[in-house]
Amino acid sequence: MGERESALKHFDPRLRANDLVQDLKWDPALRERFETAEEEVLKEYPLTEEEREAIRGRDFRRLFEMGLHPYLLSQLARLIHGTGEKAGTSGAATALIRSLLGDRYDAYMAERS
Repeated sequence: MGERESALKHFDPRLRANDLVQDLKWDPALRERFETAEEEVLKEYPLTEEEREAIRGRDFRRLFEMGLHPYLLSQLARLIHGTGEKAGTSGAATALIRSLLGDRYDAYMAERS
């Protein structure tokens, strides 16, 4: 497996944390609730206790190993650490995503539009 593919080797589309992060990314009201009542939001999703613990502990590596998509992983980090309003728009985020997805970048971003 090449380096570009290795970033996605753990990705599990069935992992519910993927849904949570996608919703946080696109729903400002949910994002605000997550900031003020994180535990309440976590209980609203069918997450495993392992997922909840990793999110609570900001254990991004564990989330990656469980199957959180690398793109969403970076978005969660940005949302938690204060730059969520521009998630995916910075040069650094774009470089990360391009690096992870390689030739699939344009198609992936087109699906998100």
